[in-house]
Amino acid sequence: MRTYSPKASELQRDWYVIDADGLVLGRLCTEVARVLRGKHKPIFAPHMDTGDFVIVVNADKIVLTSGKAERKPVYRHSQYPGGLTTESYAAFLARKPADAIRKSVWGMLPKGPLGRQQLRKLKVYAGPDHPHAAQQPKTHEVAHAQARV
Repeated sequence: MRTYSPKASELQRDWYVIDADGLVLGRLCTEVARVLRGKHKPIFAPHMDTGDFVIVVNADKIVLTSGKAERKPVYRHSQYPGGLTTESYAAFLARKPADAIRKSVWGMLPKGPLGRQQLRKLKVYAGPDHPHAAQQPKTHEVAHAQARV
């Protein structure tokens, strides 16, 4: 028996919308990364992009557990000497909530061209509206863990 390898012509990409209102950042991002990679499908192959498109709405209502929003730093570097900038996750979420989710998901995807291709299928919006109604996205439920704030 030969090992099955999916072909690009056999792939069917679905669209999923996830409401991030009150969800924990890490738990949401692991589920988003799983769907982007395609690990929820029986035809998953680690060397191919078999995943689906994911739309995350209400990114500004995401939470971090046990006071990590104040304690955990977010780093940025300008690529110049002494160009390291640090801010708390609370300030980062207030300033760019979509980038906080995108940065967390990027850390969970493979690095290189495959991971960049998978990350392009992630659409994150701070509010409840998104412009992808024509794709008829299905709602995707994420296990709602109780957040200790």
